[in-house]
Amino acid sequence: MPKKTMYALGIIAILLLSSYFYFFNTDEEKVAITSEVKRGVFKNEVIISGEAQSTSLKKIKGPANLRKFKLRDIKIQDLIPEGTVIKAGDYVGRLDPTGVNEQIIDARLNLETAQSKYTQQKLDTTLTLKQERNAIKDLEFNMEETRLELKQSIYEPPATIRKLEINLEKLERDLRERKENYAIKKRQAQAKMVEVGTEVSKINKQLKALKDLLASFTIYSDSNGMLTYAKNWRGDKKKVGSTISPWDPTIANLPDLTKMESKTYANEVDIRKIKKGLPVKIGFDAFPDIELDGIVTSVANVGEKKQGSDIKIFQILIELTKTNENIRPGMTTSNRILTSSKEDVLTVPLEAVFSKDSISFAYVKAGFSVTKKQLQLGESNNDVVIVEKGLKEKDVVYLTKPEGYEEKSIKLLGND
Repeated sequence: MPKKTMYALGIIAILLLSSYFYFFNTDEEKVAITSEVKRGVFKNEVIISGEAQSTSLKKIKGPANLRKFKLRDIKIQDLIPEGTVIKAGDYVGRLDPTGVNEQIIDARLNLETAQSKYTQQKLDTTLTLKQERNAIKDLEFNMEETRLELKQSIYEPPATIRKLEINLEKLERDLRERKENYAIKKRQAQAKMVEVGTEVSKINKQLKALKDLLASFTIYSDSNGMLTYAKNWRGDKKKVGSTISPWDPTIANLPDLTKMESKTYANEVDIRKIKKGLPVKIGFDAFPDIELDGIVTSVANVGEKKQGSDIKIFQILIELTKTNENIRPGMTTSNRILTSSKEDVLTVPLEAVFSKDSISFAYVKAGFSVTKKQLQLGESNNDVVIVEKGLKEKDVVYLTKPEGYEEKSIKLLGND
């Protein structure tokens, strides 16, 4: 090989090695992180976590007539574990019977008092009416004696006869009054007996109702299913030690596992993008390999305050178009709501976009140099942004500012 050729090859090799060490130095401080401009489908998604729940469930409730007995805030004394599969008639739980037992004791005491009054009234009535009947009989005997005397006095002086006639008339009048008084007293006695008898009957009914109520404090299921705990107005699960009220006596639910949805909340920024009918991909923290399709079925128009914060959140319901036997109510869901999609667009990572004086630009690799190009941007998501003007497919852009080019002027659009 000629010496000149060898000399030239040696120079080329040195230049190549120098270029390699200059541009591809693996030192951490000099490595430039780059990315290519890609053409393809752009998806804008809102990703929010939620909770799986059934769209159809049966409620297992405590007694419905607590208000009738002026009972409130009844404690749950026992409750089977959440997730237990039960059948109709199976034991579910028990409520604290303290309040009912106190009323039963009071009712029994009242019943004893009422029964005592009934017995006393019955005896008084019997005695009073007996005295009245005896008085009537005495008058009837007196009248009979007077009639006999009058019959035997036909030969007595007229004055004596008249006196006997007057006595007889008086006895007849007294007898009529006694009979009328007897009838009145009998009606009075009957009314009093009805009154005390009604009180006894009323307390008996109350006592029976309290015993029935006490029996209903032991709760059984009326359907088959998997039990889940109900929640109170604060969103806390009702469990042993929690209370139920007459206005919300539900203690547990039996969800229909074939009809499931994801309940989630979006902030004020994201809620503007979300509408009914949008498709959703739903993942589950408990089963990372399961992803199901869903659709937004409800978007709240009015926000609510997040507990412990002034941030407003809006409730969203997402129906699962298909379900899986492993999915259970209460599982944490990851919901990727597709708010918009565009075909055949150029995108770059968000880190590749810089700004100065309200001008967006990118550092673009141009051979062994770098160019700062102005960009016209479109929609963005959490990862990438659409580039409408300023870049071409497969252009290489820097994700960090390359050293020495910060002061370089920006190549504006239209100056290509």
